[in-house]
Amino acid sequence: MLSVNALRDLLTYSAWSSRRLVEAAAQLPFDELTRDFGTADKSLLGTLVHIFAADRVWFARVSGVVPASFTSEADYHLQVLQNEWPQIHEKWNSWAAGLTDQAAAADLSYADMRGNRWQQPVWQVVAHVVNHATHHRGQAAGFLRSMGHAPPPIDMTVFYRTRTPAA
Repeated sequence: MLSVNALRDLLTYSAWSSRRLVEAAAQLPFDELTRDFGTADKSLLGTLVHIFAADRVWFARVSGVVPASFTSEADYHLQVLQNEWPQIHEKWNSWAAGLTDQAAAADLSYADMRGNRWQQPVWQVVAHVVNHATHHRGQAAGFLRSMGHAPPPIDMTVFYRTRTPAA
C-alpha cells in the first residue's frame, strides 16, 4: 500500500504536470490544438479533456457521487481546462488532506460508466488516477513534439526538483 503522504505527492504531481501541459496547449493555434492524430481522443485538446474528465469522474466516485457522464461538448474548450480542472485538482488535494492510512486502505465501491460494480482499495484508485493521467500526458507531450513544439518538462523528477531547495 502507498502511504497517505505518497498519495498526496502523486496527486500534487499530477496537478502540476497537467497544468504545465494546459499552459503549453494555450499557446497553440486552434488548428494545432484540434489536429487529429488518429488516437482514441483524436487531438491534443481531446486528450487533455479525457484526462480532465477522468480526474473529475474518479473524484466523484471517491466522494460517493455517481457521475452522470464522462464528457460533454462543453468540456472541449481550453477555458474549461484552464478554469475547471484546477478546481478538480484542488478538490482532490482537499480530500487527500483529510485522508488517513486506514481510509486509504479501505475499499471503495463504485460503478463504472457502464454500470458494472467494482470494489478496490482507495489507494489503488488514487494510483490509477495518477497513472492514467501520466499515460495520456505522455501522449499529449508527443503530440506537441510532433507539431514542432517542445513540451514542458513533466517528469516526476523535475516536479520533485521544483519542490526541493537546491543543495
